[in-house]
Amino acid sequence: MRIVVGSDHAGFELKQILAQQLRQQGHEIIDVGTHSSAAVDYPDFAYAVAQAVVQRQGERGVLICGSGVGASIAANKVVGVRAAICHDTYSARQGVEHDDMNILVLGARVVGVELAKELVAAFLQSVFSAEERHQRRLDKVLAIERNNLR
Repeated sequence: MRIVVGSDHAGFELKQILAQQLRQQGHEIIDVGTHSSAAVDYPDFAYAVAQAVVQRQGERGVLICGSGVGASIAANKVVGVRAAICHDTYSARQGVEHDDMNILVLGARVVGVELAKELVAAFLQSVFSAEERHQRRLDKVLAIERNNLR
């Protein structure tokens, strides 16, 4: 799978660890930055991950900032993005299966490395169910998005 990864300075170290693990698992990584721990602004990297995902440069995205909150808010401003911050594997899995989540957001100051690895694994192993009830709800979310483009 092609995975877009990005972070601000607070998430840089965790991004590096996760990207290395994903490469070892055979995934292709598209790293949109940041490329150091020097202070940067999270919206720049949230936008980069979001744009790459909606432009299909990668199938899914993993986005990391200090808490995960700011990056999640910023990424969701891009049409076509369904990003969510997750701290447990149930949400990381169910977010894909029920809501077709395409970007997992992590808070590097909230989750440890091992939990982050588990969250990414749950996210990437999951598939949107397309069950009628889930598709109906996703269609309503997409209608909200379309209505707000006007």
